[in-house]
Amino acid sequence: MAVQASAGTLRKQRARASAGVRGYGRATPYLFLAPYLLLFLVFVIGPALFGIWMSLHDWDFQLPGKPFVGLQNYKDLFDPLSATAEPFWHGMRATGIFTLASVPFLVAIPLALAVLLNRKFPGRTFFRAVYFAPYVLGVAVIGLMFRYILDTTFGILNAFLGLFGIPEIGWTTEQPWAFVALVAVTVWWTAGFNAIIYLAGLQDIPAEQYEAAELDGANTWQQFRNVTLPGLRPVTVFIVTITLLASANMFGQALLITQGGPGDTTRTALMVITDTGFSQFRMGQAAAMSYLLAIFLSIVALITFALMRERKS
Repeated sequence: MAVQASAGTLRKQRARASAGVRGYGRATPYLFLAPYLLLFLVFVIGPALFGIWMSLHDWDFQLPGKPFVGLQNYKDLFDPLSATAEPFWHGMRATGIFTLASVPFLVAIPLALAVLLNRKFPGRTFFRAVYFAPYVLGVAVIGLMFRYILDTTFGILNAFLGLFGIPEIGWTTEQPWAFVALVAVTVWWTAGFNAIIYLAGLQDIPAEQYEAAELDGANTWQQFRNVTLPGLRPVTVFIVTITLLASANMFGQALLITQGGPGDTTRTALMVITDTGFSQFRMGQAAAMSYLLAIFLSIVALITFALMRERKS
């Protein structure tokens, strides 16, 4: 009897220990996520909630009080007589022009590069590194470098074009050249990142699909249209979405290269928001602009997903 009691006690202890291990195992993922979740709450969720609260107040650094105004800051953005409406919507217009002009190039050119870099040829790894290298540079480096390259008076680009008898072009002082310059610089700078994402997607497409298409008599274009593009649909959705969001948040290039000019034609929404908040100290109105911009970007992202889903069906 004593032996049976001891065996029963041992089984209970093992059961409790096993339950403890299982409980610890269930908690393991959350323990690994805890540092990130803490940082996410402190530096993302917290500031986001504080920004919403700030947008509901007349938050001026120069005034001692921060009176509650409700949705007035948002209403002012739709009031033609308001001092904040015209600059904001002018900035939204500049942002829209840049986004519509840059996104097609940032989707098509990286795709073409990825298809080429996915082929086997001598120096393939070198060229992959070359095309991706500009992306590792900071926006300050890119902006200052192209500020001097594109300068109308002593810029190296106009000097090169002058060798062929082409007159000086105001890359940073005339339209539409200012937008052409911003789009070209952005494509050169960030196309490598999208190309790498496309390249990863291409390598996930089974080679058997291309072999089957070739046996069916499909040429290169037919293989690309019927095998490559369908296989890259999830990657394309991702690239289109992040490219739209990144282009709509363009700030550094316009600030450093064109400085919002000529006039204020390249003064994007983020430049207007930054100037309103940190130069004019009207943080409540700047916060309202930020959240209105975020709403527009959310709508664009949802439309993108809906269109891609419709194409798939």
